[in-house]
Amino acid sequence: MEKTKPQGRIEPYHHPAAGWGALKYVAINLIKEKVTGGNYKTLFKQNQPDGFDCPGCAWPDRQHASTFEFCENGVKAVAAEATSKRVTPAFFEEYTVETLMMQDDYELEQHGRLTDPMVYDALTDKYKPISWDDAFRLIARHLNALDTPDQAAFYTSGRTGNEAAFLYQLFVRMFGTNNFPDCSNMCHEATSRALPGTVGVGKGTVTLDDFELADTLLIFGQNPATNHPRMLGELRECAKRGATIVSINPLRERGLERFSSPQHPLEMLSMSSTKIASTFIQPKLAGDFALLKGVAKRVLELDDEALAQGSERILDTEFIEQHTSAFEAFAIDLRAASWAALEAESGVARADIESLARIYVNGKRVIATWGMGLTQHKNSVATVHMLSNLMMMRGNIGREGAGLCPVRGHSNVQGNRTVGIEDKPAQAFLDRLGKVFDFEPPREHGFDVVETIEAMLEGHVKVFLGLGGNFSIATPDTSRTWEALRACDLTVHITTKLNRSHLVHGKDALILPTLGRTEIDMQDGVSQGVTVEDSMSMVHISYGMNTPASKNLMSETAIVAHIANATIGSAKVDWLGYAKDYSRVRDAIESVLEDFKHYNDRIAHPGGFHLRVASRERDWQTPTGKANFIVHQIEDDTPISRAKKQHGERLMTLMTTRSHDQYNTTIYALDDRYRGVFGQRRVVFVNPKDLEMLGFSAGEWVDMTTVWDDGIERRADSFLLVEYDIPRGCIGAYYPETNPLVPLASVGDVSNTPTSKSIPVLLHRSTPPVVATAT
Repeated sequence: MEKTKPQGRIEPYHHPAAGWGALKYVAINLIKEKVTGGNYKTLFKQNQPDGFDCPGCAWPDRQHASTFEFCENGVKAVAAEATSKRVTPAFFEEYTVETLMMQDDYELEQHGRLTDPMVYDALTDKYKPISWDDAFRLIARHLNALDTPDQAAFYTSGRTGNEAAFLYQLFVRMFGTNNFPDCSNMCHEATSRALPGTVGVGKGTVTLDDFELADTLLIFGQNPATNHPRMLGELRECAKRGATIVSINPLRERGLERFSSPQHPLEMLSMSSTKIASTFIQPKLAGDFALLKGVAKRVLELDDEALAQGSERILDTEFIEQHTSAFEAFAIDLRAASWAALEAESGVARADIESLARIYVNGKRVIATWGMGLTQHKNSVATVHMLSNLMMMRGNIGREGAGLCPVRGHSNVQGNRTVGIEDKPAQAFLDRLGKVFDFEPPREHGFDVVETIEAMLEGHVKVFLGLGGNFSIATPDTSRTWEALRACDLTVHITTKLNRSHLVHGKDALILPTLGRTEIDMQDGVSQGVTVEDSMSMVHISYGMNTPASKNLMSETAIVAHIANATIGSAKVDWLGYAKDYSRVRDAIESVLEDFKHYNDRIAHPGGFHLRVASRERDWQTPTGKANFIVHQIEDDTPISRAKKQHGERLMTLMTTRSHDQYNTTIYALDDRYRGVFGQRRVVFVNPKDLEMLGFSAGEWVDMTTVWDDGIERRADSFLLVEYDIPRGCIGAYYPETNPLVPLASVGDVSNTPTSKSIPVLLHRSTPPVVATAT
């Protein structure tokens, strides 16, 4: 018989973020993952000088000042890695790939750690054991049989350490291609492409020390309580000393309302909390550009008024004159901008835009932080340009207590880019790499994530190798991505746990299990550390301390070295020598990248060292030699606007987002307690007035379909409607469940990032999902 699937519950959450609730869920996750008592001590070495860097987010550590340098979601990441549950060859003997495909992503995650290298057997539809040497030979055979190296693509996840990432890019370039799709392509690529044009460097200009001095913080498109919870501790200190904090986000997130710090006993024991943001601005999806332009226009108007009155200027004219170019063109454009258009496109009333401008000009030291709420739209590069423009108007770049602060996601995603994981590498980097290692690197740009999927679909890429991550689920247009992967001759995944990408495979397929960040990496009897770079350009070393989940695991660095050795040999590079001693890899990095001088010596210091960011020092590495104001117009012909003309107010703009019990594609549990969702993930957050307009009620079920012009049906079925404080015309739902709705062709200008925060969709009444049960 069939019965209605349990729907979980929707229950508003009235408590502060973190607090006792976080401690409760820490305990639940340690028990659920069956973490042994001996591994609990791991938590006290997390983000410590003699311990390991959290495998979760990239928020920096404050010189390891506290014994408790971990957060709830950091514990979830560590518990998932330190679990006692195992996925052995016996597990794969029990399940075919077809039966595993029937399990959801949460169930796949819960099976535990992989223990042995496995190869797909098409005859049985099962994975079976393979020796490491045979696995390396299989990869080499496929790669060396290609007509051109550009028929292979090499993906990288942000958890990969600098050592493995550097060897990976060196191997791939010696093999002959720049096909480096990586997780940056799907998140902060707009930041990396926009900032070089304005300030010369694609990185943030602040450190944690600046947060101690800032009097105003503008938080754009972020949910720190879920995505980088340790940031809340920093914001708490800012709020305690009277700094003004503004949340600019379509969703009013709990963590930016109130926060109870587990690291402060008095706050916990008194059941009190700290108010974080004093002001909430909720632009519509993709409306941040118009909002920022409106704020900049008002700042200019206030400066005009000050000039007319003979009072102190609002603009930092000295900074603008000495350090910037093209301000006059920018000012002319601002004066011509229509307030009506700025209000309509931002979804924010003029009075609120002017209020935000007043907060900004009242600040003497302003930090602007942002996440993927700014970077996953068609106009994201223009939006980051506009944010830079606004900050330059008052000289808030390159001085203490102020600056630009993009908050990256995964723990070493920024470090990967620094050491060469880049499909569009700088020619100077290639020159140096080729000189040091005596070869001619490929000069043509390679494929990013979207281009890789397209190339696989067209048969141009035949081998896919993933260094971490869950490519099949992290990417857009799920059905087309799966079609692309299945068209490959070989797919290889270097990973710690079972995930969907291992089941959506090529004709040949390998699963190569690797050590986790928390585990002892012993090479030739010496414990090895790997280095990572956080969101604020601090580089430090990380040493695992847990016994490896299996004796048959290899480190990422060693796996990459063995693949390279099997594929191109050791005539020019002693790959296996690098695998035995990671300090040698760091010496190689130092020989190629000038900013890594005395690399091994500098990471020996507690906290590591800071990589120089030229724009922080007002050294503008741009063609003009100055920071550049860049003019952009509001686009009135976009996929969203065209869909609106066709479908009117029934057209909704969808943003994909994480739940609290999730990190990237890893699902830890089925709750999102800060948003009041428990026991389920197929929910869609809708403004109550939109529900009424559409003729729906909270608690009904809907299917969603994408409005796109390529004739391909994209749908995601069976979502529960939940009333939520979100702007009219906008809806939110979790990924990866809604990734099937993101067209492969829907990408950001310049960045080519999937526009996962602005997808035009329609809602259709559905029925509750059903499951088959025994009678």
